Amino acid sequence: MDWYDTLFELIDMRSFSNLWFWIVLAVVWSTTSHYGLGVPFDMVLRAKRHGGQAEIDLEDLVRINSNRLLFIAQVSGLWIAGFACFFLTMLGLLGFIYGNEFAQSLMLLAFPLSLVGLVSISTARLIQEEEARGERLQKRLMRHRLYTQIIGMVSIFVTALWGMYQNINVGPLGG
Repeated sequence: MDWYDTLFELIDMRSFSNLWFWIVLAVVWSTTSHYGLGVPFDMVLRAKRHGGQAEIDLEDLVRINSNRLLFIAQVSGLWIAGFACFFLTMLGLLGFIYGNEFAQSLMLLAFPLSLVGLVSISTARLIQEEEARGERLQKRLMRHRLYTQIIGMVSIFVTALWGMYQNINVGPLGG
């Protein structure tokens, strides 16, 4: 057996039957849900409960991250959008037209995350336009988290359905 066979025996490229894929899916959505606009959700809760310095810290961190996100979107947003569309189209074609399961799994991870990216840019723009502070800022961040969690729940549900379909359709021996 050569190194190529050993490697692919160790790292199963059939994603939906691989435990590591499901662990990655859970970690990605847990992390994405916790860090809205790069701000940990516990900071939002602490600012809401205690105010004072916690609220000032939250406002500063949101201002820094929102300005950074909007600057990146303004300066190179078209390039990023172009590469993202190319990448997602490539994954979609490889996965769902040519039947590559690894590309399917990446598509089912990347597409919803791109939607979360668009929601993040929209939220950052709204925060900047409103000059949101205090309770209004906290509500914006909580709404952003809710939208992220809804996208995540739908994504996990669709991924689980597709994964079950693939595992039933392909079977344990790969075809």
